[in-house]
Amino acid sequence: MKTSALLLTVALLGACKDAPPPAAPVATPPAAARIETEALTYAAGELTMQGYMATPTSPGPHPGILVVHEWWGQNDYARRRARELAELGYVALAVDMFGDGQTATTPDEAKALTAAVYADPQAPTTRLAAARAALAADPRVDPARLAAVGYCFGGGVALAAARAGLELDAVLSFHGTLSTKTPMAPGVFGGRVFVATGDADPMVPAADVRALRAELDAAGVPVEIEVYPGATHAFTNPDATATGERFGLPVRYDAAADAASWQAMRAFLAATWPAA
Repeated sequence: MKTSALLLTVALLGACKDAPPPAAPVATPPAAARIETEALTYAAGELTMQGYMATPTSPGPHPGILVVHEWWGQNDYARRRARELAELGYVALAVDMFGDGQTATTPDEAKALTAAVYADPQAPTTRLAAARAALAADPRVDPARLAAVGYCFGGGVALAAARAGLELDAVLSFHGTLSTKTPMAPGVFGGRVFVATGDADPMVPAADVRALRAELDAAGVPVEIEVYPGATHAFTNPDATATGERFGLPVRYDAAADAASWQAMRAFLAATWPAA
């Protein structure tokens, strides 16, 4: 077809009322913020904690987010999440809940480390409070805008801190434990709660999801709960499938649920700090 004929055909199609409208331009996502990372040593009582800080290089102060690790400890996955949050414009501290930067490579090791934390019912919150103090003290952080994001074990820690009244604007739990023997009382927590969980997670049954919503409604705390069909425990961690197969654990990565929950988290944080 000659060029002139081709142009005429295109023009006629454009004039036809039944022709589909031109596709809307695809929005280009904002570029990730440039960041810097550093180790941060802080104290929790007599314990020395080894944190990992990721910070935007743009002028602050920025909202601060505590990243609370899975039962494996503050490993590469927790540090990657801290970097990703920093790229969104937050100062993120991947906390150390076990002391001395201890991590586990087997379920037995992880059980021993978490059992040592839970041996003192106050320890999860006091250790997270120490990390909060360290984060708030950084001059690049706005101490009036703080949140905690937890994964698995860390999600349970974040919710426990909210139930204990730790001063945070928001706590966010990804495939974390939801049940508790000490429900939140009205007036204790002044922030908001976000929960991302899978409907195929044997460790977080639907009854626990319903109980958490009822608990937070009774306490007057705003809550957003996202339940992802087919997602099981640890669905945000790309290493979960291999780990589950190696140790016979009911954990598996779910790329769709990971992406959807991350976008839901971004919207939740944007609503928490509209001017951030």
